[in-house]
Amino acid sequence: MYIEPGAPWENGYAESFNSRFRDEFLAVEVFENLGTARRLTVVWKEDYNGQCPHSSLGYVTPAEFASRCAVSNRAAPSFQLHSEIT
Repeated sequence: MYIEPGAPWENGYAESFNSRFRDEFLAVEVFENLGTARRLTVVWKEDYNGQCPHSSLGYVTPAEFASRCAVSNRAAPSFQLHSEIT
């Protein structure tokens, strides 16, 4: 979907993440250099995606949500389309 330049409110999901990233990471860390910033970003990302519950996922972590989806997908019957070869 096209988002008008200068209109970030058109994408609430991205703005919610950007706000959280700014408040929880950028505002509390001091980076000595680019390498340190990259290492700390990886640590924050792993924590955010693996340990922090997300309200949009029913207050479970993304890892827990993904594992629940994987279990429910395995339990669901699969339907395959078969074409006749003549």
